[in-house]
Amino acid sequence: MTIDADNKNFTDKTLPWQNIETVLLDMDGTLLDLHFDNHFWLTHVPKCYAEKHDMTHEEAHQHLMCRYTEVRGRLDWYCVDFWTRELSLDIEQLKHDIAEKISIRPDVVDFLSWLNANDKRVVLVTNAHPASLNLKMDKTSLHVHFDKIINAHEIGLAKENEGFWEKLQDAEPYDKAHTMLIDDNLEVLDSAHEYGIAYCLGIQQPDSQGDAVSSDKYMVIDEFKEILP
Repeated sequence: MTIDADNKNFTDKTLPWQNIETVLLDMDGTLLDLHFDNHFWLTHVPKCYAEKHDMTHEEAHQHLMCRYTEVRGRLDWYCVDFWTRELSLDIEQLKHDIAEKISIRPDVVDFLSWLNANDKRVVLVTNAHPASLNLKMDKTSLHVHFDKIINAHEIGLAKENEGFWEKLQDAEPYDKAHTMLIDDNLEVLDSAHEYGIAYCLGIQQPDSQGDAVSSDKYMVIDEFKEILP
């Protein structure tokens, strides 16, 4: 697998770890199985919305798909408070109701432990609303591995929005030439790459029950052990 030289990614998934000081990590679809979120927004919320508003499931699903499309890519798309107001549903409670579906992707704990043991600065950078973030950290205990946790709501922009990675410097100063980002969202990778983050990697199958993702521009990994020395 050969990646363009501008992205500074390498053949055979070999990374120059000696040159990487900071590792920025996404949460949903990267460290955690995206199946929870997909099930929540595509199945659970439509079911609850249909029951509350006396609609068929198909009617609720179609209505919500239109609403999702209108805000996708904006910070509101990730905001528990926004959707609670818009849908007249307690989104935070609904997430708690199916929290047993939250799961960690393969090799994540071993990968984070390796980063910790090798003195990399490990920063979680997520679009998730604080209510979702707290639920998932409580459920998985992954927070113990991070030097810092930043959610986009603190920054005021979604990660895929222009200016996010520059504004992130105020909350977490980092040398982009010595930084790696792993994120399942290709739009986020594009934004980070354009800003100049040297090593941008994607995830091959963010949802364990969903389709695989491919990219001609970024290295994509299935399991984190693939990129460890």
